[in-house]
Amino acid sequence: MKILAIETSCDETSAAVVSDGRAVLSNVVLSQIDMHADYGGVVPEIASRQHVEAVASVAREALEQSRTGMGEIEAVASTAAPGLIGALLVGVNFGKSLAYALNKPFIPVHHVRGHIAANYLTYPELSPPFLCLTVSGGHTMIVEVKTYTDFAVVGSTRDDAAGEAFDKTARVLGLGYPGGARIDRLSEDGDDAKYRFPRASVDGAPFDFSFSGLKTAALNLIHNSAQKGEELDLKSFAASFSRAVSDELVPRFYEAAHAKGVKTVAVCGGVSANSRLRADLIGQAEKNRFALFMPELRFCSDNAAMVGAQAYYEYLAGNIAPLSQNAEATREIGEPF
Repeated sequence: MKILAIETSCDETSAAVVSDGRAVLSNVVLSQIDMHADYGGVVPEIASRQHVEAVASVAREALEQSRTGMGEIEAVASTAAPGLIGALLVGVNFGKSLAYALNKPFIPVHHVRGHIAANYLTYPELSPPFLCLTVSGGHTMIVEVKTYTDFAVVGSTRDDAAGEAFDKTARVLGLGYPGGARIDRLSEDGDDAKYRFPRASVDGAPFDFSFSGLKTAALNLIHNSAQKGEELDLKSFAASFSRAVSDELVPRFYEAAHAKGVKTVAVCGGVSANSRLRADLIGQAEKNRFALFMPELRFCSDNAAMVGAQAYYEYLAGNIAPLSQNAEATREIGEPF
């Protein structure tokens, strides 16, 4: 089954053709990073306007690259929640219009479900149940994947997401946007023990996260050093900060896996491309004999291929939407459309 998938939840306009939820026939991603870099983050109005201008041509390119004719598309899917509401509306309305014109089903996809499904594109042998650490710009949570369409949140952040902490810290350091990737590159030759950052825990919720204290500590260190005229060792700062984020994520994730009696685990989302996080996840998996699955780097950030992968399983479960389907800025991962 060939599905044309659309992703416009934030600042990437993407379209892909995916076959049977596993085979990527094309995956076109048009990034807006250069447009938002001057502002230190995504400007929702600019993002929405760029999606309007690009979505049709990106979808056309995805069809051309996959050598798929319109008549061969069996369903159209789009990210419908969560995300920037204006950006989401572009993808949802385009997807519904195309589905109507082709007389094909329209499949709304939850963005985080799509990130989890990115693992299926890299590992055709992977199937639920498993536990997944979801770490992206706006989401940090541990998700129990019971079936392809049945999800339960085991733990989540109480404040900032890990990706937000990276981006805000990078912005104050003057590293630009997106911050996570730049901190990761900067950390390669740094001393990860030079600067001490806090590791937070949530009383009574052992699998929840909190990154606001870490972010505040990092910003205070930056400002205090500037006031004293002291020069920060940026490489070591980046390494120490990356270690602190990983120290919050990795032990808690594997503790949740132990508590759930799960031996198959996965990770997904933009922050899952972080080299320190990936190394620590691999190390703990080998130590505790977990089967760990991590998507290829090209599937970590927002892309339509992951949407197409999840859409296939939503279709099999009968989660087809009427043309009255709307976009939603927020939606729980366990709640079907």
